[in-house]
Amino acid sequence: MAASHSVVVYDPRDMSPEVRTMAGFLAGYSGRTREAYTLQFYRWCDEHRLGILEDISRTHIELYVRELEDLGRAPATIGRRLSTLASFYRYACAEGVIEHSPAVHVRRPRLDYESHAVGLDRNELGGFLVAVGLSSARDHALCSLLALNGLRISEALGANIEQLGLERRCPLRDVQEAASHADPRTTMRYGRARQPLDRHATYIVATFVAGSSRGDTTHHR
Repeated sequence: MAASHSVVVYDPRDMSPEVRTMAGFLAGYSGRTREAYTLQFYRWCDEHRLGILEDISRTHIELYVRELEDLGRAPATIGRRLSTLASFYRYACAEGVIEHSPAVHVRRPRLDYESHAVGLDRNELGGFLVAVGLSSARDHALCSLLALNGLRISEALGANIEQLGLERRCPLRDVQEAASHADPRTTMRYGRARQPLDRHATYIVATFVAGSSRGDTTHHR
């Protein structure tokens, strides 16, 4: 006989306005990020003996941001937290809980949208794929997925064999330009099965990397 589970139902009338407003706001989102950001600010307010609704002004949120900066939080992280707070107070205004949002004119951190991530160049990636080819088939498949498809590790581990695509539909010229081959006959070596090369980025990247793995003996423009 299956054990019965009791479900606790909270009556909104028993909640404080702050908790009720926060619960309503978070009910519209399935992810945990907004919940975490909102609760972090709620705890910050509690530590400073401030009510998250009636006591908060723009100045308080600015001070919260300064503390995040002092803790070394990245500008992008701070920006996401501010975005969450702005959404929360906008919801509170729409519900008539407060008249004005204290987050409207809070200054957002300046973000650098240029990626500074360090990655492998073509020769390094080619050498990596050659080396992993000497390992097990499982390691080779995983590393090839990561390298040639630009997947996150979670995406690669969650991939199914049924999702594997073998379609090859596209012009040779695209691959030739991506690999910087001066002579199209060089690129044609990759189509020995007489199948047209695909436009898919995986094939283009594989062709590009293949030049380094064989010593880069082709002539480039």
